[in-house]
Amino acid sequence: MDPEAVSKAFVEHYYSTFDTNRGGLGSLYQESSMLTFEGQKFQGSQSITGKLTSLPFQQCQHQISTVDFQPSGPVGGMLVFVSGNLQLAGEQHALKFSQMFHLMPTPQGSFYVLNDIFRLNYA
Repeated sequence: MDPEAVSKAFVEHYYSTFDTNRGGLGSLYQESSMLTFEGQKFQGSQSITGKLTSLPFQQCQHQISTVDFQPSGPVGGMLVFVSGNLQLAGEQHALKFSQMFHLMPTPQGSFYVLNDIFRLNYA
């Protein structure tokens, strides 16, 4: 397993899915998963998907600036830290954001999101 390849493939898949079909992100989370979105906490795939699909915009596009990653723990987890711009449909200026994922391996050989922290960055 190449951590760089895994983290980049995950980031590409996550944001492509977020931008086109947010409801499809539910399969990346499990019942033990946690999301902190702008300080609000959600636990479990259903709760997290509910939050993401209820955001007050229908269309958006993420433009990724940086992806940093580190192996995490003895079972093959991975920390992935992303920064970039979020362009909302109809808005002139993009919003800057940061997001951290803690990925954990599944018995099937893929990964799920154990922890997800999202923040807009205001300058």
